[in-house]
Amino acid sequence: MKIFCVGRNYAEHAKELNNEVPDEPVIFLKPKSALLQPGTHFYYPEFTNELHYEAELVLRVSKNGKYVPDYAAANYFNAITVGIDFTARDIQQELKKKGLPWEKAKAWDNSALVGEWIETTPAMLKNPIHFSMKLNGETVQTGDSRQMLFNFGKIIANVSQYFSLNIGDLIFTGTPAGVGECVVGDEMIGYFENRKVFSLLVK
Repeated sequence: MKIFCVGRNYAEHAKELNNEVPDEPVIFLKPKSALLQPGTHFYYPEFTNELHYEAELVLRVSKNGKYVPDYAAANYFNAITVGIDFTARDIQQELKKKGLPWEKAKAWDNSALVGEWIETTPAMLKNPIHFSMKLNGETVQTGDSRQMLFNFGKIIANVSQYFSLNIGDLIFTGTPAGVGECVVGDEMIGYFENRKVFSLLVK
């Protein structure tokens, strides 16, 4: 199982981190060990002093494929949820300054959370998908799939040019503006439309 992630897929998020808005998807990977397993506690990692949350829509791949055209992308995933791509922002900034890869900041154990899966339907995918996340009861991120620079089809088409898609792979589709720091004791709750799909306490 592979975890694909898309960076800078919302213009406002790129701007808030002073990054250029990309002209093609920015893809990076997390290993299987990055996935926080159900029922497992999430502990603040000891190697960072600036842990950030990034809530985003996540797709579950349901069909093996390669070189998938964007018009056929909906045939390659069958469920969607909201997840968190946790980032050690201080580590990431240091790596970026040196021109080094991001894995130490993005791909550590338990750095990827996924919520309850919701089966997709053609009707669902024809409409904008809204999602949000609350931090200690306050809404800190809201997203709308129409705001994506690259929609689901373009993401899957791009990823599958370089990597084979396999059943069970996950695709984190990018985070909207509003990312921020979390500390021990914080509670995060994610919503797909008005449905709560995850609740997480930082220990």
